[in-house]
Amino acid sequence: MPTDLTRGERLQIMLTREEVEALDNWRFGRRMPSRAAAVRELLKRGLTADGFEAAEGGSHSRDFGVIGDSSDSPTRNREQQAVQRGQQGAQKDTK
Repeated sequence: MPTDLTRGERLQIMLTREEVEALDNWRFGRRMPSRAAAVRELLKRGLTADGFEAAEGGSHSRDFGVIGDSSDSPTRNREQQAVQRGQQGAQKDTK
């Protein structure tokens, strides 16, 4: 772990009440010391996760929620469509 804990950048985000509740539930369930620590941990996990594609042009910040409507995001829709196409292709191959 880095020994220098000075963080020179501040990042502000807007969340819905439900998103904050989900964050706090995740944080408390893992005994994280603060919301900031929980957000940093989630960012670290998200940045190392596979499967995220670049957002489509014309995407808006509102298209990328944490809970609920986030399934309507352009990136997730593309991922779901790719899975569906793969399943359809597999079904055609078995016929």
